[in-house]
Amino acid sequence: MLRRSILCCTLLCLAGAPGAAPAGECGHLRVSFYEDGALFYRAPDGSWTGIDKDVVDELARRLGCTIEASVDSRVRIWAGFNAGTIDMSVSAIPLPEREKIGPIIPYMIGRNYVLLHKDLSARVTSMESFLADPHYKIAVVKSYKHGKAYEAWLAQLRAQGRVFETADHLSMLRLFKLGRVQAVMATPTTWYPLVKQEQLAGTYSVMDWRPKDNIVSGLILSRRRIDEATAARFSQAVRAMRDDGTLRRIFTRHTDAERAAQMVNF
Repeated sequence: MLRRSILCCTLLCLAGAPGAAPAGECGHLRVSFYEDGALFYRAPDGSWTGIDKDVVDELARRLGCTIEASVDSRVRIWAGFNAGTIDMSVSAIPLPEREKIGPIIPYMIGRNYVLLHKDLSARVTSMESFLADPHYKIAVVKSYKHGKAYEAWLAQLRAQGRVFETADHLSMLRLFKLGRVQAVMATPTTWYPLVKQEQLAGTYSVMDWRPKDNIVSGLILSRRRIDEATAARFSQAVRAMRDDGTLRRIFTRHTDAERAAQMVNF
């Protein structure tokens, strides 16, 4: 779990910036990020970067918001919404309990992939062939959900003691690197910065076994703290960012052109 911290730099829109609204037009808001692969991660110089930060930075610029940013765990973020100490968060998947908090404005779409040791990719070509060999094991991050089909598959593997539950993505990839598991489950936004960190380039194959199981995620706004008119302006700004290519450029910056093209079609 991350220790709560406040980012040093407030996300502030400067008056007169191209395409921006007058400064302070949507007031002072508080956003909480959580560390997760390419979505939000430490750059080599120690500063925070990632898709989610770039999206919020651009929204602040376009809408004239002063947005105070913090970093926390997902558990504490949801508690912060209930306590009224957080106004918005990022890359949230729509669920009934979350929609009670407030509207979710989608800005990307993705799905889970299986990263498989490269030397197995010729003979393990499906979920069924992986399941058929009792020696193959997979690692996942504890409590993460992967979609109906993958969860049913993982349930069968769990019943056979073939699933390793890890605390975070970095621990998961280290099991993969050490050969303790033959596969891991992740999204592109999770693995891109981490495979570089763990020097895994060229050691794995990406298996897209459920190409239709896409998951939309986006900005979640507190209904208690943000009125409908402001929420509508955020929604309009996200649509404009998709239409003018801004979102695609942000995704490409932190993943690659192929994945970015897929992620923008929400």
